[in-house]
Amino acid sequence: MSRQIESAQQALTLLDEAAAANQLTAGAVANIRAWLTDARYAEYVPQVVEHVQQKKWRELDDAFWTIIPFGTGGRRGKMYPIGSNAINDRTMGESAQGLAEYVRQVHGDGAQLSCAIAYDTRHRSRHFAELCAEIMVASGFKVYFLDGVRSTPECSLAVRQSRSTCGIMITASHNPPSDNAVKAYWSTGGQLLPPHDQGVIDRVMQVQLVRRVPFAEALNSGQVEYCQERMDRAYHEALLAQSSPGPRDIKIIYSPMHGVGAIALLPALASAGFDQVEQFGPHAEPNGDFPNVPGHVANPENPETFDAPIARARECGAELVISTDPDADRLGCAAPLRIGASEWSVFTGNQIAALLVDHVLETRRSRLTPTSYVAKTLVTTEMVRRIADSYGVDCVGNLLVGFKWIGGLIEERGPAGFLFGAEESNGYLAGAHVRDKDAAVAALLIAELAANCKSRGQSLHEKLDALYWQFGCHLEKTVSKTMPGSSGMARMRELMGRLRTEPPRQIAGLQVSRIRDFERGLIIDRAGRETPAELPQGDMVILDLESEGNYVAIRPSGTEPKVKFYAFAYEPAEMLANLEDTKAELQTRLGAMTSDLATYADQTSNV
Repeated sequence: MSRQIESAQQALTLLDEAAAANQLTAGAVANIRAWLTDARYAEYVPQVVEHVQQKKWRELDDAFWTIIPFGTGGRRGKMYPIGSNAINDRTMGESAQGLAEYVRQVHGDGAQLSCAIAYDTRHRSRHFAELCAEIMVASGFKVYFLDGVRSTPECSLAVRQSRSTCGIMITASHNPPSDNAVKAYWSTGGQLLPPHDQGVIDRVMQVQLVRRVPFAEALNSGQVEYCQERMDRAYHEALLAQSSPGPRDIKIIYSPMHGVGAIALLPALASAGFDQVEQFGPHAEPNGDFPNVPGHVANPENPETFDAPIARARECGAELVISTDPDADRLGCAAPLRIGASEWSVFTGNQIAALLVDHVLETRRSRLTPTSYVAKTLVTTEMVRRIADSYGVDCVGNLLVGFKWIGGLIEERGPAGFLFGAEESNGYLAGAHVRDKDAAVAALLIAELAANCKSRGQSLHEKLDALYWQFGCHLEKTVSKTMPGSSGMARMRELMGRLRTEPPRQIAGLQVSRIRDFERGLIIDRAGRETPAELPQGDMVILDLESEGNYVAIRPSGTEPKVKFYAFAYEPAEMLANLEDTKAELQTRLGAMTSDLATYADQTSNV
């Protein structure tokens, strides 16, 4: 121990020298010092010392410059053995310990506490899941553990089915193979919302000792209970409850992108009568490296991930390609432009949202009531609202980014009237069996719609065109500007600040007519006059342009080091003459919008 203390003291001297030479940010220096001197980090001191002695300043700065926050999708980041800004045993352990302590604080010491835990195919996911189980058991929780990789929506269902007081999902969704994360769920099966999110964060920051009971011991004593068979059955039944009768003659290629989706999706499609489904072989193996996905980033939002499955579809005569991300909560799809055509196109998340909301409302038309509603986030296409209006169904569309807000709305407004929820990043939900997005139920719905369209001699793209003729042409584009590390965070803050004080006067040749500032709850007109408004509070700015329905939204990502730019272009139905010409015009406008925003962001970093 004395040798370790001596080594730590030497490392502190080197740390001071590095700080004086500006080789580390102030946040990194403070956090590294804490890990070298605070007793709660004692087991990590040798690794920190080794890094300091080897002067790995870049690695240390990346791992320590801040403390990973809970964002729109939980606590997520790059895995690294040490560091407050990395996913490792300490940060994951603090997360579980803080969650356990906060839940106990809310429910009281005498409460019966339990936690449902699941994990996906990512590297170390099983390890982190067992770690979290050990911590929850040590804190007096019964753990319902899904033994074997499962989807994020099934974890949400498991929380609800087991009547647990909380839940934990180990996944980094569609992030690169280097990443992992913990998603914390409340007893509703929804992700943490205010005030519980801040409450958990506060407890996490105060964690000193991370207590654990060995997993095998907890399993033998019954404190950990395997529950996957029961949850699989309940989830399967819930999925089939959302299916509608109709044509089933459609040949489908399905890619799980090396994730967990096949476990839920394939049995559900088969039970619903879709017997022409082929799992795409090169993407079938559960593998956290995502070896056969372009760039090793398994995100159905990326059109290039469809290239190989589409090639297979052309080869075997399939008429629909669907894919899910590694934890199977996001769905993407592609289809030929016309029945039998060789040219295919991938749908955007917004286009899928429009197709699915119309399908859900059409198939449930006889069951619609005055309390029926659909939901979408602020950066999801307004086409969803216009379609809902045509059915006389309320659309709640003023929700912040993140499906947790849709889950929260279901709790607030009641599940009985909920029909469908969507977010532009390929997240969808029909039914109230979970409180998170669910790629499996979305896959059932898109397969039904594709088969219905085929029976009428219509492709999905032709169906979408029909919706454009009815509700106006809506096109959207999302681009991201990566700003990693501590300097990137400063740039993001600078950009968001300048948007509020010195916004661009025009974008894509259109005047900026007003600004919606969601952080300050203000609407600012062209003359700079500020009017208080009831807006959901979040770090986002929307710039409305002079042409109705054309606007841009800008926000920092809650889970990744990037700023997201969302561009929306619209032409009303009554103004349409040639749809293809209008699409081309709007695509040009979207390109100009995102280009102008990128230029503005670059100029901001040089100011």
